[in-house]
Amino acid sequence: MSVRATPSASRADLLADTALALLAERGMRGLTHRAVDEAAGLPQGSTSNLARTRQALLELAVRRLAEREARVLALHEMPDPQGGFAALVDALALATHRALTRNRELTLARYELALEATRRPELRAYFDAAGARFRDQLAALVTAMGSTDPARHVLSLVAWADGLMFSCVAGSFHAEVPSLDEVRAGLRELLEGMLGGAPEDAKTPGDLG
Repeated sequence: MSVRATPSASRADLLADTALALLAERGMRGLTHRAVDEAAGLPQGSTSNLARTRQALLELAVRRLAEREARVLALHEMPDPQGGFAALVDALALATHRALTRNRELTLARYELALEATRRPELRAYFDAAGARFRDQLAALVTAMGSTDPARHVLSLVAWADGLMFSCVAGSFHAEVPSLDEVRAGLRELLEGMLGGAPEDAKTPGDLG
């Protein structure tokens, strides 16, 4: 594998993107400073100059992972919950489906880093801090949708999404990735259960008797 810089990419982004690609392809054991240099097409020592220790290299990867997943999930682009339950479900389903399809490698890299964080307390703190913004944004969304217990509902929503992604990216359903419509249906069922039923504006013509 090889990751090449684009004119707008910084050296740090190139190295971090290469590290994430290596994690997805080779796992944690395949991530070394030398391997990043080779895969990025840079002189030996380039990665060490930027991230001297393995911890620093892992932190670089986690920081870049958070940046890229924020774009995949695009929570900042979610419609106003007051504008309609159905539109919000559609947006959340699309974000989840992106992670399952064209961003599968990024999702695999996240699992590698999450598992490594269970063995490295210093990485655990860094990994958790990087994901806090996502959880906070999700809490704001479910609160605006009428949640009476945002913390518990965020946990349920994240657990549902993580379970779906793991099963379909690395688990027993890896060859049976659900369609966007199927993801939307599952997400809608979950949110309706949390919120005590969908608002009237979420109903489609097929729902009306």
